[in-house]
Amino acid sequence: MQLKIKRVPSDQGRVPPLPAPATAGSAALDLQANIDESVVLMPGARRRIPTGVSIALPADGWAAFVFARSGLADREGICLANGVGVIDADYRGEIQVSLVNLSSRAAVIEPGQRIAQLAVMPVERVEVVACEQLDETGRGAGGFGSTGR
Repeated sequence: MQLKIKRVPSDQGRVPPLPAPATAGSAALDLQANIDESVVLMPGARRRIPTGVSIALPADGWAAFVFARSGLADREGICLANGVGVIDADYRGEIQVSLVNLSSRAAVIEPGQRIAQLAVMPVERVEVVACEQLDETGRGAGGFGSTGR
């Protein structure tokens, strides 16, 4: 499968490299901060960071998902503000990543820093059907954490 990628220059003309996997076995492509100068992210603060790329997914039935980088989250407390970003097949705008600093200290995002991962996956279109009752399961309506440890 091919993923068409258009590079979007920053305000000062910085052109990002194409997203690439970090290793041969990587499941996702690394997205970089396409910013012209460092950004300080204070504790608890959120900031939308441009990546300098737009994509064209191959067809309906596919979506791209933006995930946090585990090392950045673990070492710096920098995560995605929305948990996971979903990019629909018909979106053609620049991918921007909303970062949040969950740590107790300021963090610095540098130009070209790898800030997130982009994975392309098939998605199934579902038919929504209203009903009066759902089929029974062993769990039933047990809520969050109801299955134990």
